[in-house]
Amino acid sequence: MVHHFLQYFGKAAKRSISGMEEKTLDKVVRAKEQYIEKIADHIRAFGIPPTVGRVLGIIYINHRPMTLDELSQATGMSKTRMSQVVREMVDMNIAEKVFEKGVRKDLYNVGLDFYDTFVAIFTSNLRKIIHRNKFFEKKFARELAELKDNEELPPEMEKQLNHFLNELFNLAEYYDWLSRLVDFFESGKIFEYVPKKKQE
Repeated sequence: MVHHFLQYFGKAAKRSISGMEEKTLDKVVRAKEQYIEKIADHIRAFGIPPTVGRVLGIIYINHRPMTLDELSQATGMSKTRMSQVVREMVDMNIAEKVFEKGVRKDLYNVGLDFYDTFVAIFTSNLRKIIHRNKFFEKKFARELAELKDNEELPPEMEKQLNHFLNELFNLAEYYDWLSRLVDFFESGKIFEYVPKKKQE
C-alpha cells in the first residue's frame, strides 16, 4: 500500500519541495499513511468498513475534492470498488459530489470538521437501526394484537401475550427516545452541552 501512496503523494511532494531526499520523502509519506490508518481505525469503531475510513483520510489529508481515478490510484482499489465506497460515504452524509468549473470527471469531497463527521456517522447508523427495528416492532405488535383479538387463549397464554405486548410498547418508546437523540445530535445542540475545544 505504501507504493500507492508514494506514487500519488510523492509526485505532489516532489513538485512542491525541491531537493528533498527520497528517504525523507518516504518518511513523510509513511506518516501520512499512519494518519490515514488512524482515521480508518476510528471509523471501524462505529461499524464502518475501514475502506471508508481510508478514503475519508485521503481526502482529508489532501484538503481538496478528488476524482475516482485519483482515489483509486491512492488506495490501489479498482475504480468500480471506489465508486461503491464513495456512494456509501455519500449515503452516510460524510462525503458529497461537488463540481468545479472545467473538470469533467466527478469530484468527491468531505467536510474537514471531525465533529461533523462523527455526528454524520453516529446518526446515520442509528437512523438505519431505528428504521429497521421500528418496522419489525410494528409488524410484530400488529400480529400479536390480531392473535389476541381473534383467538380464544388460555388465561396463562393471554397473560404472557399481554406481557409481550407491553415489552413491545417499551421497545417502541425506546426507539422514540433514540430518534429524539439523533435529532439532538443533528441539530448541533450536543455542542452546547459538550462544547468543541476552541482553537488557541
